[in-house]
Amino acid sequence: MITQEELKLTRECVEFAKASGASAVRITLTKSTENLVATLDGEIDKVTRCADRSMSIALFVDGRYGSFSINKLEKEALEDFILRAIETVRMLAPDEFRRLPEPERCCDNAVGGREMELYDDAWAGLTPEDRTRMALDAAVSCHPERSEVSSTAPFRLISEEGEFSDSEYDIYVVDSQGLECRHSETSFDYGVEVTIEDAEGNKYSDYWWTASPFLKDFDAVGCGQTAILRAGAQIGAKAARSGRYNMVVGAEVASRLVTPLLNALNASSIQQGNSFLVGSAGQKLFHEGLTIMDEPWRKGETGSKLFDSEGVATKQASIIKDGVVQRYFVNTYMSAKMGIPATVEDAIRPRLCGWPEEGLDREDLMARCGNGILVTDFNGGNCNMTTGDFSYGISGQLFERGKPVRPVHEMLITGNFLELWKHLLAAGSDFRPCSTKLIPSLAFSEVDFSG
Repeated sequence: MITQEELKLTRECVEFAKASGASAVRITLTKSTENLVATLDGEIDKVTRCADRSMSIALFVDGRYGSFSINKLEKEALEDFILRAIETVRMLAPDEFRRLPEPERCCDNAVGGREMELYDDAWAGLTPEDRTRMALDAAVSCHPERSEVSSTAPFRLISEEGEFSDSEYDIYVVDSQGLECRHSETSFDYGVEVTIEDAEGNKYSDYWWTASPFLKDFDAVGCGQTAILRAGAQIGAKAARSGRYNMVVGAEVASRLVTPLLNALNASSIQQGNSFLVGSAGQKLFHEGLTIMDEPWRKGETGSKLFDSEGVATKQASIIKDGVVQRYFVNTYMSAKMGIPATVEDAIRPRLCGWPEEGLDREDLMARCGNGILVTDFNGGNCNMTTGDFSYGISGQLFERGKPVRPVHEMLITGNFLELWKHLLAAGSDFRPCSTKLIPSLAFSEVDFSG
């Protein structure tokens, strides 16, 4: 955690920069520690500990702007660094749009860092033995009874790579206008990749993960089993006939279809003409059932935060509501440059709201679609952010009458995001809380698949 001495030193650096010629300054101090235990086939493979501490300094000098970072946090070294940074900024071209955010927009209720209830004091009590035990407890290779591989199974487990990690993160932001805010959190994570081999010698791999801010809620025991089941579901996969299908996208990968929308609403992309949502504010461009909220105040959930990187206070707000674009993500610089109101820099905790009928998961969506293709993984591909055209490789399951009938792979979905989202059929309520974006399973009609 950031110490009182480090907090004091950061505030002193703000005052020093002001006294040395900066008209305004913002300093961000970050500190993190991560411990990792990796396993290979049920044995300890790697143990690491990484500690990082750095200070980012944004300087506004004589109508010019520059951003610098340093990790040597000693007063004499910092003062010398700031003086040289100020001289460097003076050599840059003026930029009339660079400024600190207005004080009334800034966060004033993140004083201690634990307001979002994301810090677990149990983190400090973990020992190397605890971490080793948790890594091995999660490994299927140490507990074959969990593996779903039996003597009658059509495949065998040939490789398992797992990683348990725990981390502590602390950020402190101050500026010359009186801003002072802090955010602290812990995280416990586990991810595992397995490879299986079928009776014909064909190999299939898949991955699963989980995470929690709290040790008491962290449970990695089922991850290996899930990864094995996902790998086993690929056996015998082949492309389906090209054509238009209903498509259900599992919650574990559905954010792949939402992220381009959020990126296209970033003011920087809009100002540069690199967005298919230029001029979209207030327009109904999507299916009326599409609502995406930014919910940064979800206490106890990783990713929630009271302020953005500028120290601007976050807000619970609609991004898209009933198919209508409600807001762009506009930082202070882009606001001045484009002459539009500032909001926040990015979506902090986006949640795609489920259909009016809650409690749906991907099986429910498949049942409603009847026939189609369930997408469980995206394999490469790209999106043209200027036009919204996309092409993604996928794998998953062909389903009929709501039930999977055989695996599919080596297929492409192609189209345009504006058209895709007009064909939204339904959204589930089964988002994964451990994900950064709270996106549930989604169902679409008339999606172009080619094999």
